[in-house]
Amino acid sequence: MKQIFNRLFLFTAIFCINFLAFSQKNIELTDIWVTYKFMPKSIYSIQNYPLDQKYTVLEGQKINLYNFKTGKLDKTIFDLNDAKIDSIKRIEEYSFNADASKILLGTNIQGIYRHSQKGDYIVYDFNTKKSIKLKGNGNVRLPDFSPNSNKIAYLRDNNLYVCDLSNNSELQITKDGEQNRIINGTTDWVYEEEFGFTKAFFWSPDGKYIAYYRMDETDVKEFSMTYYGDLYPEEYKYKYPKAGEANSLVDIYVYDVENSKAVKVDVGSNPDQYIPRIYWTYNQNKLVVFRLNRLQNHLDLLLVDPKSGNSEILLSEENKYYVDIFDNTTFLKDGSGFIFTSEKDGYNHIYYYAADGKLKKQLTSGNWDIEKVVGVDEKNKLVYYLSYEDGPTNQMLYSVSFDGNKTKISKDLGTHQIIFSEDYSYFIDNYSDANTAPKYTICNSKGKEQVVLEDNSALNNTMKEYNFSKKEFFSFKTSENVELNGWMIKPKDFEKGKKHPVFMYMYGGPGANTVENSYGYFDFAWFQMLAQKGYIVVSVDNRGTAGRGEEFKKCTYLQLGKYEVADQIEAAKYLGSLDYVDKNRIGVFGWSYGGYLSTLCMTKGNQYFKAGIAVAPVTNWRYYDNIYTERFMRTPQENANGYDDNSPINFVKKLKGKYLLVHGTADDNVHVQNSMDLIFALVNANRDFEMFLYPNKNHGIYGGYIRYHLYNKMTNFILENL
Repeated sequence: MKQIFNRLFLFTAIFCINFLAFSQKNIELTDIWVTYKFMPKSIYSIQNYPLDQKYTVLEGQKINLYNFKTGKLDKTIFDLNDAKIDSIKRIEEYSFNADASKILLGTNIQGIYRHSQKGDYIVYDFNTKKSIKLKGNGNVRLPDFSPNSNKIAYLRDNNLYVCDLSNNSELQITKDGEQNRIINGTTDWVYEEEFGFTKAFFWSPDGKYIAYYRMDETDVKEFSMTYYGDLYPEEYKYKYPKAGEANSLVDIYVYDVENSKAVKVDVGSNPDQYIPRIYWTYNQNKLVVFRLNRLQNHLDLLLVDPKSGNSEILLSEENKYYVDIFDNTTFLKDGSGFIFTSEKDGYNHIYYYAADGKLKKQLTSGNWDIEKVVGVDEKNKLVYYLSYEDGPTNQMLYSVSFDGNKTKISKDLGTHQIIFSEDYSYFIDNYSDANTAPKYTICNSKGKEQVVLEDNSALNNTMKEYNFSKKEFFSFKTSENVELNGWMIKPKDFEKGKKHPVFMYMYGGPGANTVENSYGYFDFAWFQMLAQKGYIVVSVDNRGTAGRGEEFKKCTYLQLGKYEVADQIEAAKYLGSLDYVDKNRIGVFGWSYGGYLSTLCMTKGNQYFKAGIAVAPVTNWRYYDNIYTERFMRTPQENANGYDDNSPINFVKKLKGKYLLVHGTADDNVHVQNSMDLIFALVNANRDFEMFLYPNKNHGIYGGYIRYHLYNKMTNFILENL
């Protein structure tokens, strides 16, 4: 009887194992990049409604109004089908004026670069039921209502215009705009990419003035890209200042709308500098101009009289490395002062300054960094912010009062993205952790959950259905006694005594983390697919990354690549010491800065890595833009060794393993020139490698089946070589 029972138990166990194995679905690339099975549901186009505790969402061709307290639909405030505006067939973006009596609708939107776009824009008046199309035929950029809503300013062909909405008359403010020469009201390529803004004109709070940038890029050298597809390929030229090369000359003007007069702001006598931000104050109605020297280690805040253009220094900041520019500055509406963040005590913290630039109080302190100020509630004298206080893998919501009393608001450990209501009574929390898809909830100002808008339960069930492995966090100390953080995804059939190959994903650039307690979207699914195929997938944040203070982040100054690749090699050595890792089968993958590091790993660290993939890598910092590169490296003229000592081009003879190089030929950010010069060096060194170019694709390499094709190529490369 016992024998029969044992046989029956053995049969049942085998059946269950086989059933589980059979029932587990294998992830296919088509699931990731064709059907987008692992793409979470999101709430798109959320905007605060100017009135009441409401927010709006673009759903189809309707703009729906929701209650911030309940999350329930209040009403549809605009339906394109009902409005019957001939000049627009599809809403792609929208915004309201101050009292929500008018709405600005964008359509036929075309991207220019990463943050810039142009299109057609229509102003619809809810009271009159009439619309006005801004003149431009698809070339209108960055339209913005005046504070009193009777005018709207916008750009066309590098010039600034104002439309009087009462009579649809157009006033041209600037007239010297010219492609690849003079830019008014917006930014050149390098400002857009590195200072992260394109709208470069701003109404004063009383609507009397418009402050705007004028950029003269005449002396900036052009870069050419070839677009293929026609009998004679098209050559596209644009201004791109590389490290050590000439920049645009930047001036700030203030235009008096009532008197049709512009004055030039005094920003100093040195033209070789940056103006990374400008802000209007409120009750003073003065302009504040951020002036940053070319080395980016000295910042002045200039207080400007809009009538004369005269300026005086309001606040100065100096740093032995560089001054990071954050979007954390808020000038208080009551005119009492401003909120500002600084790394001057070694960590990024919040400071409260009086209107005259004198420090009132440092509001936060400690061995952790502020990531972002998300709002300032002046009524209750509270600053809301996201910080790394709960560890550099987490971004949690806190508040601090103007007198320094701090409160933790986020309850769940992970990554939070926050949108507050106008009165700060409620906020929408976009929350996820490493193994949970994003969850959208409405919370009150204390963090208490009011309603769930979207929990992505279907996707979480799909991940269970496909038997996703847990992303596990770990840390280790290097031979230099530096503690590094990482995550690991193990195969579901992981056996501790079995030797597994390792695939390392890296980025590692200044202030940018990959080891985050947040949902990983498409790459997360791809890493799970690789884990199903027997690979351990790992990512490690090297020195230079964010959330651990200034010294950890800025120690790479003047020598990008040195400490980053050293840490990634240390990670490979640590992983190779584990009893479940095959140290002879460790591979690397990175994109952009990560491609730069993966290439250095394959050359400088050749004994530790069997195979590597680099997508759109920088291979020589001399080829990259000057704002980014000089911030960390100074100019090639000042720091030639820093540029050469960690350029992969200078180490191609060390390449031993299998190497795949990928680039888009129309990459306006990291030019394909980087890969071409690397190819020259590899061939001259007689090193074998694989190369694939995506014609007419930019830094993102996407569109149609492109991503599927790319990830299929990378997957096959890994399976064949690792």
